Amino acid sequence: MLWNKDKLFCEINPTCYKISLQKETIKRHIKNLLSDEKIAKNKQEEKLDNVISSRNCNLIKKGKGIDPRLQENKAVNITLASNKINGIIIHPGEVFSFWKTLGNTTKRKGYKEGRVIRGDKLEPGVGGGLCNLANTIHWLVLHSPLDVTEFHSHSDALAPDHGKREPFSSGTSVCYNSIDYRFKNNTDQDIQLLLWCDDEKLYGELRSEKEFPWTYELVEENHCFQKEGEKYYRSSKIYREVIDKSTNDILEKKLVWDNHSEVMYDYSLIPKEQIKDNNLDEKTPA
Repeated sequence: MLWNKDKLFCEINPTCYKISLQKETIKRHIKNLLSDEKIAKNKQEEKLDNVISSRNCNLIKKGKGIDPRLQENKAVNITLASNKINGIIIHPGEVFSFWKTLGNTTKRKGYKEGRVIRGDKLEPGVGGGLCNLANTIHWLVLHSPLDVTEFHSHSDALAPDHGKREPFSSGTSVCYNSIDYRFKNNTDQDIQLLLWCDDEKLYGELRSEKEFPWTYELVEENHCFQKEGEKYYRSSKIYREVIDKSTNDILEKKLVWDNHSEVMYDYSLIPKEQIKDNNLDEKTPA
């Protein structure tokens, strides 16, 4: 078989993909060994007093083209992973690492086939769906004074929005062990991450020993869908505002994501009024 030079090595076939993934995993292990970062490891059942941020979201999505079996398996995977992370304490100067905390997600540990993204396709894969968990953690961290030190994005358009559009409802990518999610506790007090599942919902809290003088808000601007070639993309700019609790003054407004995400669901479900008129002939989805 001839190698198409327009393709990356990992795109040739599934074997090449596995070889590339193993190479990246080895590179990460070497990087971890050489790093002087102190990774958070300690857990405690007792909750710290102050809630910095909290969030909950549905574990199972339903709709056209969504495999219910993979959604149910995703819920199992997120529950297992949440139990592993729940209660972890990040001391001042420490870094939280998604994969250093979880380890590999294997069948032997009880993980099942959920949805994973390979290239521009959604496929079944063991441990699939943990991007939802990573995204919940990322949302909590963006609503705190902590520093994100490693973040990778994927499509923010995996399923149509229901109700009011929420910035960063998805979009955080993780893949053992090469694509990690990390944040650093740059404050002077302990931080605790709580994650648990109940009644088909994922819950998350970020806690501290005492209150901080700021609140945080995500603001999305210039949201629309655009057609590029034969595909549609969601575009927007997402900012984080830091607000003084005592005065309600906005102290900082920072771009956290310039979103350009491929739509990975039925194009007919895109609201026509949200499609940008790049070309009048291309306004209506096929």
